[in-house]
Amino acid sequence: MRISILGAGLIGRVIARELASEEGAQVSVFDADPDALDRVARETHATILRTDLSRPGAVSDAVSDADCVVGALPGALGSTMLRSVIEAGKPIADISFSREDPLQFEALARERGSTAVVDCGVSPGLSNFFIGRAARDFNEVDEACIYVGGLPFARAWPFEYGIVFSVADVIEEYVRPARVMEEGKLVTRPALSEVERIEVPGIGTLEAFLTDGLRTLLRTVPARTMKEKTLRYPGHAGRIEILRETGFFEQSPLELRGGVRVAPRDVAEQLLARSWKLADDAEEFTYLKVTVTGRKLDRTLRTSFELLDRTHRATGTTSMARTTAFPCVVIARMLARGEYRDPGVRPLEMLAANREAAARFELGLTARGVRWTKESHEVEAT
Repeated sequence: MRISILGAGLIGRVIARELASEEGAQVSVFDADPDALDRVARETHATILRTDLSRPGAVSDAVSDADCVVGALPGALGSTMLRSVIEAGKPIADISFSREDPLQFEALARERGSTAVVDCGVSPGLSNFFIGRAARDFNEVDEACIYVGGLPFARAWPFEYGIVFSVADVIEEYVRPARVMEEGKLVTRPALSEVERIEVPGIGTLEAFLTDGLRTLLRTVPARTMKEKTLRYPGHAGRIEILRETGFFEQSPLELRGGVRVAPRDVAEQLLARSWKLADDAEEFTYLKVTVTGRKLDRTLRTSFELLDRTHRATGTTSMARTTAFPCVVIARMLARGEYRDPGVRPLEMLAANREAAARFELGLTARGVRWTKESHEVEAT
């Protein structure tokens, strides 16, 4: 099977390592960053190709002979890349966190025969799958709540955070208004708002705040109430909000002394990348909790999924890389082998409705050590 991986960043590198180890896999990795490609070359037997994927026609060329494509680009390039792959009629497993709604390409994907599994990371990704998995068993969904975050065990002032994927995409979480469902209506709230504290078993107290991670769920799952909240150590949201409201994340250039023009966000990205860099021996964790309340016949049920993953000591792979990359790896493998084919844009909540595909997906994840618990119980109707 021939697989083209577009992007060799922190997550793309893990995806490349996993897929290149598959028997019979011919993996090619495309990126403009020579250092990122060198790291892939040191860790895998994949073919590396230095390519500016923002150049017109570059994506089409990169995927021309692929049986399957993996999209692992920064969000700014994600939507254009997805369209190009779909236009080429290729199946794709995509983790790019773009602003645009991937469902806009549904008609094109059907026309070109492309099965485009989008947002197949941890959240969006596994969170969508869990909601779709619960919704499959309900007659209707009343409420769905997602709590998710990846953090280092060692807390270091001031941000008490460590980067495990694109800095630009993390900042995007902090600035992009959060869309949520409230009483059946779509509303928008500021990112970082509605801060609450929760207790995570084995971890302690974390704070949760709204982020814009529901994406396709807003159109595919008709829940009356639905929200996603990102988890950090207490105090993080307030510190980030100060930066945001002061203008550090603005993209309009400022003119400095000497006529130099620079966007505050470009500077912020460089400084935060340095501040948030995880030490090579740092251990971290990823926690995901999804709770879905719905009705089945005359009963109101609540189903909860809970996942806690840690740095894999043997390989040094972070939990966030594992829980983001491995769902994408399993989907890419299914697509490349023809084990899942359903032309159209298919986020994981839609894949979950297909019992055979869902079972294959779950099996692939547990085989890679990604495990979760599931509990269901009856609750009083409100």
